[in-house]
Amino acid sequence: MKNNSYRQKYLGRYGLIMLLALISAFVPLSMDMYLPALPGMATVFDVPVSLVNLTLILFFVFFAAGILIWGPLSDKYGRKPILLTGLAIYLTASILCALSTDIYQLIVFRTLQAIGGSAASAVATAIVKDVYHSRDRERILAIVQSMVMIAPAVAPVIGAFILSFISWRGVFWTLAIIGFIAFAGSVAYTETIPRRNDVSIPGSLGRLWVVLKNPGFTSLLALFSMTSISMMAFVASSSYVYQVEFGTTEQVYSYYFALNGIGLILGPMIYVRLSARFDRNSIVKACFALIAISGVLVFFLGSLSPIIFALCILPATVASVCSRPPGTSMMLEQQTGDTGSASSLMGCAQTVMGTTGMLLISFDWGTGIIPTVGAIIAMIGVITSAGWLYLSGKPFIKKSDGDAR
Repeated sequence: MKNNSYRQKYLGRYGLIMLLALISAFVPLSMDMYLPALPGMATVFDVPVSLVNLTLILFFVFFAAGILIWGPLSDKYGRKPILLTGLAIYLTASILCALSTDIYQLIVFRTLQAIGGSAASAVATAIVKDVYHSRDRERILAIVQSMVMIAPAVAPVIGAFILSFISWRGVFWTLAIIGFIAFAGSVAYTETIPRRNDVSIPGSLGRLWVVLKNPGFTSLLALFSMTSISMMAFVASSSYVYQVEFGTTEQVYSYYFALNGIGLILGPMIYVRLSARFDRNSIVKACFALIAISGVLVFFLGSLSPIIFALCILPATVASVCSRPPGTSMMLEQQTGDTGSASSLMGCAQTVMGTTGMLLISFDWGTGIIPTVGAIIAMIGVITSAGWLYLSGKPFIKKSDGDAR
C-alpha cells in the first residue's frame, strides 16, 4: 500500500494517517465548533447577524485564496516547510481570535486563521498522492475522510459544551490547542515529496493554469466540487433551522447536527464496502441521484419537525461524502505531476462552491429557509447526475483499473 521510499521514522504508518486526517479537518473544525454560538454572538457584539456571518463567509474566501498559493509552493519547497508555516499562522490567529474585543477584530483574525489553515488542507491531499497509489489511494482517502468527518459530527457538540461553561472565546482557545497538536505532529513528519520543482515562485504559481488546461481534471473538478454547495447551504443554515425555526436549544441543536455528522463519518466507509462489489461509475451515479431525492424530501417534508428534517437531509449527506473518495482519486489520476497545484485547485473549488452555497442560503427567496435548503440540494443532485452521465463516457477522462471492475 505504502510507498516505502517515504517511511515515517517518527509518525509511522498509522501516525501519518492520523496527521492527514487532522490537517484535512481544519475547515469543519474551524467552522462547526462555533456554529452554536453564532445566534448569540450577534447579541454579544450588538451587531447584525449578517456581520457575524462574515466571520464564516470571509473565512471561506481567504481559505480558497490561500490554498491556491500554498499548494504550488509545496511543489517547490516541499510539503513540510509549507505545513509548518501555515500551522504557525493558524495557531497564532486562533489565539488572536480568542482575544478579540469587537467583531471587526474577529473578522480580521478569522481571515488569518483561514490563510494558515489553508496550507494544511493543500498539503494533505498532496501527501496522499505522494505516498499512496491506485486503489490503495481510494481506500486511504476513504479512511482519512471518514476520520475527518468526525469533526463535523462532534465539533458542534463540543462547541455547545464549551458554551455551557464559558463564552465563545473558549472555542477559539480549543482551536489553538488543536493547531498546536497539528504543529507538533508536523514537526515529526518526514518529507514525502518525490521531486521538487526548480522553477521560480511565479512559475510555481503558474502551474495552476497548466493543471487547469487538462480537460479531464478540470471537468471532474467542476462536477465533484458542486456537492459542496448543497452541504454548506445546510451547514450555514443549520443553527437557524433548528434554533430559530424549530426553537431548539443550543445543546439539542448540536445533537441533531451530530446525527447528520454520523452520515458524514459513514459515507466514505460505505464507498469502500460498495467498491468491492460495484464499479465506480455506478456508485457515483447512485450518489448523485440520492442527493436529488433527498432534496425533494426536505422541500416537501422537512418543515414538519426537526427529526423529520434531519432524516430527510441525511441521505444527501451520506451520498455527498460517499462520492468524494472516488472523485478525489479520479482527479489525482488525471495528473502525473504538479500534485500540489492539483491539490490546491481541488481544495479551492470545494471552498468556493461551499461559499456559494452559504451565499445562496442567505438570500430571501420567499419560500422559507427549509424549502430553500431542499430546493438547493435537489438542484445540485440533478445537475451532478446529468454532468456525470455526460462525462463518464468521454475519452479525455483517464480511467484506472478500478473502472474496469
